[in-house]
Amino acid sequence: MKKTLILGASTNTARYSYLVANKLVRKGYPIVNVGRKEGEVAGVPIEPAVNIHDDIDTITVYVNPQHQVHYYDYILNTKPKRVIFNPGAENPELKNKLQEAGIETVEACTLVMLNTGQY
Repeated sequence: MKKTLILGASTNTARYSYLVANKLVRKGYPIVNVGRKEGEVAGVPIEPAVNIHDDIDTITVYVNPQHQVHYYDYILNTKPKRVIFNPGAENPELKNKLQEAGIETVEACTLVMLNTGQY
């Protein structure tokens, strides 16, 4: 199963990152929650962007582009196979950096991808 890092994880039940975390866990995907505030989502603690995980298949991004700059090195050093930019998180600068590093980029809604079998 594709281990997924949720960048911008939130305990707010109205946020898409919250919904995706729970949907991934229900479907059996292992997740890592990364966010600014402490808490837990889908039984997994939210951690700061400090520990580099070397087993991530996908990073799904829920951080707006203005705040993504702080995560560039973290994302690149994690070396995922792909990064999904959810609506509102699209970032041409980061997309180019990722593609130059050989990382697949997708501009799509992770929740829709999960619901339609495209994940």
